[in-house]
Amino acid sequence: MSLSLSSLRSHFFKHFKFNGRASNFSSLRRRIHRNPPPLSFFSLFPPIGARQLQQQRSAAASYSTLPFNNGDSHNSFTSPYLSVHICCPKHISDALSESLMCFGASSTTIDEQNGSDSDEIWIGSTFDVEQDVNECIALAADSVGLKDIPKYKVEQQDHMDWIKQTQESFHPVEITEGLWIVPEWRKPPDPQATNIILNPGLAFGTGEHPTTKLCLLLLRRLIKGGECFLDYGTGSGVLAIAALKFGAHLSVGFDIEAQAITSACYNAALNKIGSQELKLSLVPSKDGDQFESNDIGVDEPYDSKIIAEKDKYDVVIANILLYPLLDLADRIVSYAKPGATVAISGIIAEQVPVVMERYSQLLEDINISMMDDWACISGLKKA
Repeated sequence: MSLSLSSLRSHFFKHFKFNGRASNFSSLRRRIHRNPPPLSFFSLFPPIGARQLQQQRSAAASYSTLPFNNGDSHNSFTSPYLSVHICCPKHISDALSESLMCFGASSTTIDEQNGSDSDEIWIGSTFDVEQDVNECIALAADSVGLKDIPKYKVEQQDHMDWIKQTQESFHPVEITEGLWIVPEWRKPPDPQATNIILNPGLAFGTGEHPTTKLCLLLLRRLIKGGECFLDYGTGSGVLAIAALKFGAHLSVGFDIEAQAITSACYNAALNKIGSQELKLSLVPSKDGDQFESNDIGVDEPYDSKIIAEKDKYDVVIANILLYPLLDLADRIVSYAKPGATVAISGIIAEQVPVVMERYSQLLEDINISMMDDWACISGLKKA
């Protein structure tokens, strides 16, 4: 992540202990809710060999005009990792899940089936083998107000086994009639449909999650042809790619994670989309228009010109987390033309009022759509 671990810790202590919400917490990492198995393959790179990883890099490099890091990093996707299951009170599970991400977890997922009749619930998480899991959990628990460290169990897993399992479990998803999200390694069930071919890799966005579905359904209604679309927190690039397939003239994707940009580039290449149609860039993860000097490497995909273009887009969507949505509201809406549609998602039903309060200052004619207790809020940018 662009923020250092010490900065993230500072943000979380401020968020939970002093302000009641994050005053400056702007990580775009997503909370992932999935049913068992309680791990998220969004933290893994599905290609399972150095040759395939190099093909991925080549596709991204040939697609994008932005430079990429050519360092050999495939070992991080083939080495063992720690699978950690944490039992905690239900009412604090969302906050603890987000806090774990900020104190060192690579991914988190809440097992919504296990313990449905209990006041406790299990959070599945993954950690690098070098990390001090007990310290990470202790810091996360303290930041959300838990007096004691919750009980947990740790198992060492192999990335390759998990990649194989998740590939086998990831099937084509029909979003609505004539619109499918299809894994790269499977055949489209309906070749005549609008098929978005996807390898999520390290990024969020497979079409399975209700927030992604809500955003895709909204996009399909909004895109009539020729629009400019911005996906703030693009992840796998699924929304940016979908907008182009629906008829948009240009898609732009922002993210704070270089690995998400790489994933989006690769998926663009899978869908035969070039760099003139889909432009991608890292964005600062803190307030302000520039990265701190140590936040970004010279080889990472950063385009200051794209980031500076405000009041440009006909449709803007940010499908991220609650606190970044609140903290970055002005920045997100600033990219839309006056009267353009802005949609925010990645929030659960009980978070809608606070989001509505924040965005009603910036948007009018606001609508809310729901799916499985998840919400997408859209409205028109005020003149």
